[in-house]
Amino acid sequence: MADNRMKYTIDSNMQFPLVEISLEAGESAFIQQGSMVYHTPSVTLNTTLNGRGSGFGKLMGAIGRSMTSGESMFVTQAISNADDGKLALAPSMPGQVIALELGAKQYRLNDGAFLALDGSAQYKMERQSVGRAFFGGQGGFFVMTTEGQGTLLANAFGSIKKIELNGETITIDNAHVVAWSRDLDYDIHLENGFLQSIGTGEGVVNTFRGFGEIYVQSLNLQSFAGVLQKYIVTSSNN
Repeated sequence: MADNRMKYTIDSNMQFPLVEISLEAGESAFIQQGSMVYHTPSVTLNTTLNGRGSGFGKLMGAIGRSMTSGESMFVTQAISNADDGKLALAPSMPGQVIALELGAKQYRLNDGAFLALDGSAQYKMERQSVGRAFFGGQGGFFVMTTEGQGTLLANAFGSIKKIELNGETITIDNAHVVAWSRDLDYDIHLENGFLQSIGTGEGVVNTFRGFGEIYVQSLNLQSFAGVLQKYIVTSSNN
């Protein structure tokens, strides 16, 4: 009998990881849109509304998520009708992939960190304070928070480092945050005020307090995009 616990392998011999998920009959996984590399004939990909419930309520929930958090209205679900289902995924950014086991521990995710979630777990969008929504990159007024038991695959830009807090406080550049424990208190703010942040180049940061885990990525996608921007040729009016 399918237990919906994700069975996966991450190919460590590749410079950029490829994740292969094994699905038994009836098992499913939710995956990042556009992440599928290949799948076996027994696996079917279905696009569903990214909301809970059914009917009109589910449609309005999906629209609400899209408008308030920047998420897509749709989510891709992979399901197998045989015990030999295989599904391979690759993240949209070059970097490490990690597995977080859900149950006693639950997590919040930064934008772009979600890769896959098995069918026995789920996530919800939790409302953030106005300050967190204004400064943060975690989905505006809402942040993705996991629920249930299962496996979450998260991806990063570059390598991932795990930081454990045991009552301490730490401040991390917001663009380097991948995921953090739901139990941690967090505050998104400017490092040293507006003018100081402009002068030092250190802008929005996230200060965490309490007991839990934080996963940070070694590279900053915003900084990298700024470097590339200098080499992008744009058309000009004659």
